[in-house]
Amino acid sequence: MVVELLKFKVSPESRNIFIQLDHEIWTPALEQCSGFLGKEVWISPNSPQEITLVIRWETRQQWKRIPQEILEETEQKFAQQMKNHCYEMIEAREYQIRKFSTS
Repeated sequence: MVVELLKFKVSPESRNIFIQLDHEIWTPALEQCSGFLGKEVWISPNSPQEITLVIRWETRQQWKRIPQEILEETEQKFAQQMKNHCYEMIEAREYQIRKFSTS
């Protein structure tokens, strides 16, 4: 399994709007992609301007096979809905989950 971690900076007033629009726009788009396993939204009570998205993929190859035009179209739709609310991606990381037997 591969984990995509995306961290965004938003104004505290825009945090709930960002989360709702992400759920309405990005999540359905990703659900149509082969290998998508799920997504979580992490918020910190100590950093109200920060949102972390944790997206799980079956394989890196499936994740990277998403057509660029789908990503661009989805981001354009999201940005249009967020036009009155500033947001910025401040971090993007990739992790692989490794499990080892304890016996």
